[in-house]
Formats: sequence, structure tokens, C-alpha cells
Amino acid sequence: MPSGYFDGSMKPTVFIQANRRQYLGAVIGEHALRRNSQHSDSFDVRIMLQEDIPVFREHEGKRYLFDGNPRTWRNNDLQSFTPLRFLPPELMGYQGRAVVIDPDIFAVADVWDLLNKEMDGKALLCRTRFWEDGTVRYRASSVMLLDCAKLTHWRMEDIFRDMFTCRWDYLDWVNLNREPEENIGTLEDQWNDFDTLTPETKMLHNTKRRTQPWKTGLPVDFNQSDKVLLGINFAWLRNLRNLLRGLPARGRYKPHPDKNQENLVFGLLRECLDSGKVSESELRKEMSSNHLRHDALELIRRAPALP
Repeated sequence: MPSGYFDGSMKPTVFIQANRRQYLGAVIGEHALRRNSQHSDSFDVRIMLQEDIPVFREHEGKRYLFDGNPRTWRNNDLQSFTPLRFLPPELMGYQGRAVVIDPDIFAVADVWDLLNKEMDGKALLCRTRFWEDGTVRYRASSVMLLDCAKLTHWRMEDIFRDMFTCRWDYLDWVNLNREPEENIGTLEDQWNDFDTLTPETKMLHNTKRRTQPWKTGLPVDFNQSDKVLLGINFAWLRNLRNLLRGLPARGRYKPHPDKNQENLVFGLLRECLDSGKVSESELRKEMSSNHLRHDALELIRRAPALP
């Protein structure tokens, strides 16, 4: 069992799943949660790091199913933290409420409203995407409100190990297809607003990895699909094409199309720097590791003050 946080008197908690590559995003996300809440003393925020859980290292290089295709587990993948979203109930001792979010999600409303939302007896609430006929397309587990007492069947390490038997598909887990239908309620889209920032947005989610605004211009550092068709590895062909063009093998991160989202991220980062949550030396280290775009300090200086 992973070491937890439960001490018998835990407040409602927001868990941010991350790995070292996405740690800075999680720090910015924690700051956004606190600054935009009128009840920041009433809940805790915890960053869960994938590197702290030994079970991930044990499965490096092992095969599993992803959307019906064999794939190799890589701990250095940008999103290797994703199974951590199923860990909070255990860390909470299967008591109380928790919210779990990705490290590229930034609150612009008060998360206390989400932590206290009516759940109508459901075990979890999340955003649901529907087909035109009204049937469920998939459920976005990247933001979930959890009633931990109703999720005692969530044993992340056991489920993760079982995934490598290839008896079931990773996407079925992440999209909550393995969860009983009666356990799941629908969360308003604004609590997990995909790449959209409007006055109605409550949590902005930068889902498009190639345009994450704090990485513009950096070499792409996420692993692409190793799907093979008719003996052809298409990721390898894309990488070769980039190299022939004089680019990094996987290409580069592109500018975000919405300047307001870039301003939000760098406005939050400026506040983190001004308050001492991060230091300039830490930011320079993130830049040298290609986790943060190299013009970040200039963007921080130019970022407009946030309301």
C-alpha cells in the first residue's frame, strides 16, 4: 500500500496528479486553487508524484492494451501519472470527499463549491462527452469529485498490475468503463473546460499537449503511439521525417492559439514567483530541463496582473 496522508482528521482534499516533467504545472495549479478560493483554509491540496510510487518502476517496458493495441509502459512519458487519479480514496482512508485533477488544470473559480456539490448518492462526478444520439462517448476522469467511502473497490496498485495481463484495456479504466454505471454522475463541463477560457469557465484544462502555453518552442517530450500497421511503425516514420527537416525527432511545442490562456498561466506563475512558491533558480532549472519554455522569465515580467 502506498504511503498516504490520512491521519483520522483529514480535511476535504484536492489531489493533483503529476510527474517530475509536469511538477511545475502542478505547483501553478495548487496556487490557482488557493488564490481563487474564499475557503482555502478549509481544504488541503496534495501533489501526487508518479515517481514516488514503486509499482510504476516495476512495470517499465511491460506491455498493456491501449485502445485495443499493444503499447509499452514508459515511466518517462509525459502522462505516466494518469493511474494516480484512482489513488485518492485510498490516501483518504476511504473517508470524506476529494477532488482529483491533472497538472495542466487551473482553477479560475472556487473549488470549495465543487467539494461541497450535491452528489445525489453517486460515488463520483465527472464531465461526460456524448455522441449526437445522446449515448455516452467517454467520461473525462481528469477532473473528478469523489465520495471516498463509496470507492473502497479502488485499489490503484492492484488494478495497475492487473492491466499488464492484457485482459482489459487501459482506456476502459481511464474512461471509467469499468465503473458501475450507477456510481457515476455528470459534472458540468465548466469544471473541466477543455482548452476554453470564458467567463463561465471554472477550471481551465489545457488538454492539447502540443500547445501547452508554458512549453512553446520546446522539443516535444511525450511518447507518441507505437502502433504498427502492416509492419510500419508510424511514430518512427514521423520522427524520421522531422529529423530530415532538421527538427527534433518528435517536433516542437506550438504556440497556444488563445493569448488569454497564456496570460493566465504566466500571471499565475508570476504570483508564484513573487510569493516565493517558486524561485528564479528553480525556474531556470526547469528551463534547462526543457520543462519550461526558455523565454518564460520575460513572459512572467510582461504578464498582466490577474483579477
